[in-house]
Amino acid sequence: MSPTPEPATRRIAEETAAAFPPLLVAADRVASTVAQGVHGRRRVGQGETFWQYRQFAFGDSPRDIDWRRSARSDRLFVRQTEWEAAQSVWLWPDLTASMRYSSSRNLPEKQARTAVLSLALASLLTRGGERIALLDKPDAPATGRAALDRIAMTVMHGMAQAPEAYEVPPIPALPRYGTVVLISDFMVEEETLLTFLRDMAARGVRGHLLQILDPSEAHLPFRGRTRFRGLETEGELLVGRAESLHAGYMERLGSLQSALATFAQRAGWSYGVHTTDVTPEPALLSLFMAMTEARAGA
Repeated sequence: MSPTPEPATRRIAEETAAAFPPLLVAADRVASTVAQGVHGRRRVGQGETFWQYRQFAFGDSPRDIDWRRSARSDRLFVRQTEWEAAQSVWLWPDLTASMRYSSSRNLPEKQARTAVLSLALASLLTRGGERIALLDKPDAPATGRAALDRIAMTVMHGMAQAPEAYEVPPIPALPRYGTVVLISDFMVEEETLLTFLRDMAARGVRGHLLQILDPSEAHLPFRGRTRFRGLETEGELLVGRAESLHAGYMERLGSLQSALATFAQRAGWSYGVHTTDVTPEPALLSLFMAMTEARAGA
């Protein structure tokens, strides 16, 4: 028989469970909005499904000419097909306790926004026939509604249970040219994070980083006597003049973001920043298009 949960733990679990339906509705709305703007993920490649005709150009092989279509015109045309090979994508939404932060009642917690973006991306990927899995879970990548529902339940269960704090997730045995999507505030020790990312890149893994920040974390607007309370094991810090921390904090945040951007550029990954006072659709669209472009260039 399991022990009775502590009141605070039970309250958090109940509040999170109550938010499940809105989270799923929000994720579906965001995915549908972005899907309308993207118009699918089709591109030219070695599939079998016809896509379009285009005019014969320098560099094309004569074997690619569609002579039947060309006979109806005074120009030569090439028959293009759709790129159909599905890929596997491993998602890591950071659901640790430090993500349960919001500086205002009018803003979502970083954890909730991370969950919405992750589930919306998972929905888009499964609509395109991609296989998806969670990076820190043992389930193999799969596609379809069942895979999406399983990931949604796992994500929401993780939100209710407050996963144990860790700086970076464990790295499973990913195949070369697999794709990972990491959605987090990345507020961990810089060298630990970069070592983790370089390890994956060295294995030939493609990746995409989306940093989620509360606007107060992006700008540190606090002034005067301020108490900072950690959400994990950091404890509390009472500062008489919070504005005195601004320059040092912004320098450290800038260093982290510059390091992530530099890593992404060198590794052929993508890196973006999203603050929770902005609607999630632009961040999801940018992330999705970055994944499409990376795949097109593979």
